[in-house]
Amino acid sequence: MRTAFNQWKKTLLAVLVGLSACSSPDQQSGGPTAGLEDVRIRYSARRVVLPEVPERGRILDRHDSVLVATRLQYLLQLPRRGPLDTLKLGELLGWDSTTVRRRVAEALPYPGAAGTLVQLRLSATEAERLRLDSSTTVPNLTLLEQRRRTYTTPAGAAVLGYTAAEAQPFFRQAKRTGRGRFYRLRNGGVESYYNGLLSGHRGYLHPLLDKQGRQHGSWAKDTVFQQGQDLHLTIDAKLQAYAEKLLGNRKGYLVALDPRTGEILAYVSAPVYQAATVTAPDQAAIRAELLEHEDLPLLNRPAMLANPPGSVFKLVNAAVALQMRAITPASAFACDQSLVSCVHRHRPANTLTAGLKYSCNPYFYQVMRRLIDCVPDTLAGDTIGARHANLAQWRRYARSFGLDSVLGVDLPREAPGFLPTPAYYDKARRTRGWTYRSIYSLSLGQGEINLTGLQMANMAAIIANRGWYYPPHLVRSVGTSGPLPRFTRKHRTLIDSVHFAALIPGMVAVLQRGGTADASSLADVGITVAGKTGTVQNDEGDDHAAFVGFAPANNPKIAVAVYLENAGFGATAAAPCAVMVMEKHLRGYVAPKRKRWEQRIVRRAQGE
Repeated sequence: MRTAFNQWKKTLLAVLVGLSACSSPDQQSGGPTAGLEDVRIRYSARRVVLPEVPERGRILDRHDSVLVATRLQYLLQLPRRGPLDTLKLGELLGWDSTTVRRRVAEALPYPGAAGTLVQLRLSATEAERLRLDSSTTVPNLTLLEQRRRTYTTPAGAAVLGYTAAEAQPFFRQAKRTGRGRFYRLRNGGVESYYNGLLSGHRGYLHPLLDKQGRQHGSWAKDTVFQQGQDLHLTIDAKLQAYAEKLLGNRKGYLVALDPRTGEILAYVSAPVYQAATVTAPDQAAIRAELLEHEDLPLLNRPAMLANPPGSVFKLVNAAVALQMRAITPASAFACDQSLVSCVHRHRPANTLTAGLKYSCNPYFYQVMRRLIDCVPDTLAGDTIGARHANLAQWRRYARSFGLDSVLGVDLPREAPGFLPTPAYYDKARRTRGWTYRSIYSLSLGQGEINLTGLQMANMAAIIANRGWYYPPHLVRSVGTSGPLPRFTRKHRTLIDSVHFAALIPGMVAVLQRGGTADASSLADVGITVAGKTGTVQNDEGDDHAAFVGFAPANNPKIAVAVYLENAGFGATAAAPCAVMVMEKHLRGYVAPKRKRWEQRIVRRAQGE
């Protein structure tokens, strides 16, 4: 009986709620018949779309040069069947027959793809020539006019990205290839990351209407029309193009940023390809090559690929060792090659500055050993516990550099990198009793340590700033509102600034006489560079080359990280690229004495 009573109460409550929902929003409650009148008045909820359609915002560089905009694009659609008179088509468009055959071949997903719809991009002049033709010269041609995203520069593909709507042919191609995983790892760049802001949104009204079409209030808040907003990037388009020319077809990355703000000045993922390739209707063959290329050009290396950093990580280890009082700037260690080999011939490393200048492996082996093996007073006699505690503390300090976690850059799918934990080694070594000798590769920035290119550049910026950083980002302003708020929050490491200051003399000495990168000095043009080279051992081929640095050393305005796979020594392969990007940014041009050097690097980047 009680159950039936409760069910009756629920039914009555539902009826009352329904009556309330059906009542007029502008009718006040009154006498005993007010509720009955409300029941008889029914309203229908409508959603009215306002006619104005927002224009997608543009993408501009830091100097307000337009890089991407929505513009009218002319497409020539070729007949699906029948032979094509390439000679007449060339005469019609002002192309030679070789150009016609090449353009058609580039538009096919694979050679001889019969029946494939082929569309060729035309300039306004070429489209006008086609309009003037009566279609008798080459029959069955169709001229289409579409508003599409247009790239004004070939550079910056990994930054600019693409809209998902225009990249559907690429996604379909990717699914059909052995490299289909790129469909899942696609990098839509800032076009994808800021899609909602770029797209804007239409206006919507939400009226409640009676049977006569009269409005009685609204059932939801109206949506205000919002035009698509422009993105003003942090990228310098000219510096970006220059950096891409230096890396070209090599595997690797270059990230340059302003340490004072976290703004990324150049962002190169190599091998490079033209920005419009992924969405251009006549680039199917090029996309197929990119998908199958063994060097994985579609992989966004600076954000998505984490590698052992090599000797550049000695900077982090030194800062942590100073903080943990394992060493002082005056600490001296012998170049004992029975511990680990040292590839540089050098004078004794009697100070930290000398250890950095010569990148002495035995020096930093002993720095890290002192850090890991020292036994705190609270753990006297417990060497296993001390190693676990010290490694955990080392990792805690290193993570404050933004390592082993995403920095939050405004690009999709950033990788976090990796720093090992004591528990990781317990599992990997199958014992808690592992010794420093089994993990010493950490002292050289190898083994289990993995950093992304963004983290490497940010590491250089942290040292330049003596311990703090703004998160690296690619957009300095959305419309006129500035960057996203999280990019204006300053982050501080757990290392005291005095310990970062202790690293600078050694980094400056790296590019002075006798240092590992002395050939890359910019002293001849009055620029003092602070840097660190790295050569990463690779068991599967040639070693990888790395370099991080900033300039000017006493007032840093640019920090650069370069990583070139299978390129050999960091001093001879990575450092020259980094310092020329620094010089280009700071002076606007490269000194004549380095022009021959520059040309040699560019030729190598082009595979000559």
